[in-house]
Amino acid sequence: MGAVADAAAVPRTEPDAGTISARLDRIPASRPVWRVVVLISLGLFFELYDLFLTGYVTPGLVKAGILSAKAASVSEATSVWNFFELLFSGRASFIAALFSGLFLGTLCCGFLADRFGRKAVFTYSLLWYSAANAVMAFQSTAFDVNLWRFIAGIGIGVEIVTIGSYITELVPKHMRGRASALSQAIGFLSVPTVAFLSYLLVPMAPLGFDGWRWVVLIGAGGALVIWWVRRRLPESPRWLAMKGRVAEADVILSRLEEKVRKETGKDLPPPEPQQVAPVVKDERFGDIWKPPYRQRTIMMLLFHVFQTVAYYGFANWVPSLLIKQGITVTASLGYTSIIAIAAPVGPLLGMIIADRYERKTVILAMAGIIVVAGLAFSQQTGMAGILAAGLTITLAANTLSYTYHAYQAELYPTRIRARAVGFVYSWSRFSAIFTAFVLEYLLNHAGVTGVFLFTSTCMVITMLAVGLLGPRTTDVALEKLSQ
Repeated sequence: MGAVADAAAVPRTEPDAGTISARLDRIPASRPVWRVVVLISLGLFFELYDLFLTGYVTPGLVKAGILSAKAASVSEATSVWNFFELLFSGRASFIAALFSGLFLGTLCCGFLADRFGRKAVFTYSLLWYSAANAVMAFQSTAFDVNLWRFIAGIGIGVEIVTIGSYITELVPKHMRGRASALSQAIGFLSVPTVAFLSYLLVPMAPLGFDGWRWVVLIGAGGALVIWWVRRRLPESPRWLAMKGRVAEADVILSRLEEKVRKETGKDLPPPEPQQVAPVVKDERFGDIWKPPYRQRTIMMLLFHVFQTVAYYGFANWVPSLLIKQGITVTASLGYTSIIAIAAPVGPLLGMIIADRYERKTVILAMAGIIVVAGLAFSQQTGMAGILAAGLTITLAANTLSYTYHAYQAELYPTRIRARAVGFVYSWSRFSAIFTAFVLEYLLNHAGVTGVFLFTSTCMVITMLAVGLLGPRTTDVALEKLSQ
């Protein structure tokens, strides 16, 4: 009877884009839906592993003599060429190389997922950065390490923006927040993983192979395993319908609906009437500068330029910040490993609050906590104070992260979602390129306190941008938000 009832509720002979969206939004939270979210999120685990290993393996690169702990100084350089040699062999250059690749990947390649589909781009970008990291692990000069770090960053950038669009479109509106939170929780499990591996391996050279190289290779190998596991993921039905491939979308959605019926043992509720979304063959990227998207774009640009200063200013620099406070390399990696345990806790907490509280409000609250905890961290010298402030920053930062990833994907229509998200998100990567050098300068000349005064000011700017310009999105249909 369930199949008959659904067939009567939704005309199946000529489905359209509006019907596809309505049918997706009526699906209850169930194991088949969560299974898809988990499979996508396994890729995010290794993306974030790769992203966050930067801070953890940097001390190993310095120890191996590949990178220098000193910031480039005009007064110490013997020539202009020598200044750039010093600049691009410092710790900041390794971070800047990654974020340069991320900037290029998110800004220039975001259109690929809108043009060729979420699944294809999602799959091949994973292969791209896994191969680049494997090559990087065998390099022995700062130039070569940074070059392959840059190449890997391009693939990571494409993958990150594709995942946000993929999950947002595959789950019903009533579970978008929880799905994003679960995805981020799985992804951020990589932070304590890479921290613990770095704690064990970076100070050593197992089999005569530098520990930092083992950390990089483990991530590259794991990502290839996940690529094989995720091959059977479905394409986004919303994207297919928007491209006029409604029959394909109908087949994928029908399979999901049947799995949900079998899992729940219940008929699916009738879909809510929705405005039929037009089929779009040529996406107009310029639409992000037209109402209602213009204000959203300006808001997200300001948000990303400044939030990344505070977020990665801590995540990528915490071992170096602790070393600056007089803590040994081994001890700093030990503290960092403990702090990293909080990384997946924020998104797990988000699964409880995600669809109960407005995402805009959560962003503002977490940003405020980061400001207070960051300033407190800069004044700590004892283990208890360092760990308490560090754990608080990490918890709040990763709650902020899952929230804004869900938020930004909701702000744009399906036809340009990946490209628009890639564009606004790319500016966080662009900001991070220069942030690395600014923070290195501040750390050497103003100490840990100077670093956190700077990052806190930037986080206050993000709060003003979202508070004044950001719309409310929680439990609102994507199609309604697009109007």
